[in-house]
Amino acid sequence: MAAKVGVIGLGQMGGAISANLVKNGFAVSGFDISAAARDNLASNGGTAMDSTGAVAAASDAMVLSLPSPAALDAVSDEIVGAGSAGLICAEISTLTIGDKQRAHDRLAEAGITLLDVPMSGTGVQARTGDLVYFASGDAAAIETAKPVLEGCCRDGYNVGAFGDGSKMKFVANLLVAIHNVAAGEALTLGRKAGLDPQLMLDVIGASAATSMMFKVRGPVMAGGDYSDAGMSVRLFQKDMGIIGDFARELGVGAPMFDASAKIHDAAMEQGHAEEDTASVCAVLERIAGLRD
Repeated sequence: MAAKVGVIGLGQMGGAISANLVKNGFAVSGFDISAAARDNLASNGGTAMDSTGAVAAASDAMVLSLPSPAALDAVSDEIVGAGSAGLICAEISTLTIGDKQRAHDRLAEAGITLLDVPMSGTGVQARTGDLVYFASGDAAAIETAKPVLEGCCRDGYNVGAFGDGSKMKFVANLLVAIHNVAAGEALTLGRKAGLDPQLMLDVIGASAATSMMFKVRGPVMAGGDYSDAGMSVRLFQKDMGIIGDFARELGVGAPMFDASAKIHDAAMEQGHAEEDTASVCAVLERIAGLRD
């Protein structure tokens, strides 16, 4: 794999990914509509460019970290206009399979390969390269892009045909949503019973009852400061909606997910929209009478 990698979307995930790629020896260029995000890329050793097209023209591989289907459509058009046949693009966002398939087909017309490569991990984990990728699509292209993916992730899997990566991410985030609320519920119960929060983190974290969400978000819940959002409640609402629709389309009942969705919705309603999703604990603390 050639070392020239372009990153489109330099927000929390894309910004962290680009910084880790630079650290691992890749020549990284990127674009974001935010001037601050572009400046951050430059300060991390990358090259900020003024358009998606400029990045595409300078890249052998690209990582797309985009917030919406409309953004993916627009970026796909710009890549087609500037990219060359043989370019490999990895789309890492959580979007519907239909949205990604539309972009895949648009790029394929120009001889450009789009891979569906969602990544599991919070924004905080992205900064340290503690992500796991779920790659799906053309097997040869995945193998070619593997060094890039390994340059920003600690582990990853080829999970099959295009779209299977998104399906795996929906399954993963269903569990994330449930485990997030479960961690908050457990800590609230213990706190109400008079247990020390740090002691609970240590003991439960070492027991069979732990989860990755308990380990990652438990300390945030125990501290009660949700301002440094690894994933904001507002952004996670998009993922929740996609997962819920996906389950309903397949006729799969998801009662635990539906129950967790109500707590995430309450976090939105109670003013935590821009805070970390660990703030579901604040909702549960209010129910328990531990918080105003």
